[in-house]
Amino acid sequence: MTTIKIPEPTLRRLPMYYQFLKRQKKEGREFISCTHISNDLNLIPVQVRKDLQNAGAVGKPKVGYEVDTLISIIEGTLGYNNLNEAFLVGMGNLGQALSAHKEFEKCGMEIIATFDTSPLKIGRDYFGKRVFPLNKFKNLSQRMNIKIGIITTPAKNAQEIADLMVDAGIKGIWNFAPVHLNVPDDVTVQNENLATSLSVLLNKMSQ
Repeated sequence: MTTIKIPEPTLRRLPMYYQFLKRQKKEGREFISCTHISNDLNLIPVQVRKDLQNAGAVGKPKVGYEVDTLISIIEGTLGYNNLNEAFLVGMGNLGQALSAHKEFEKCGMEIIATFDTSPLKIGRDYFGKRVFPLNKFKNLSQRMNIKIGIITTPAKNAQEIADLMVDAGIKGIWNFAPVHLNVPDDVTVQNENLATSLSVLLNKMSQ
């Protein structure tokens, strides 16, 4: 993955550009302009150009960007061409749904093992992934050099799981529990609060 510091708003838009460019490639397009991208995605051309510049892409006057090159640059920026393995803790409904989701591999991440404390789930296979007891997390993650952890536990257990992950050497936590996690400065946390997203959606609908 690129070491260039990319603004978060740009990082959130790059996957949208990527999917759009992949469709354009399938249709046979070889070059594309910021104006074309912005028109199709309802964005401002200046914003598209700035986002692509942040990713390291430079267009050619009167020609635009070579689609294949632009796809490769975005893949490198987002880490799509460098598959990262991850461990998931919490095999409830959400954990199972994430484990079954095949699109993560296209985005550079593969969930290779899951963990839980329930005797009814430990030892079972869900979507080709074995559920291990939580007390094996540290040993397995260090042995396999896992750096990404996913938390789908209830909120009351999330900090304990985060502490376990940090102790095991995890450097990136994708947190689906609706709670703030306290972690060291060298650990990155991405929070996904589904209840908050739903509240925003309902509020927008009522306006």
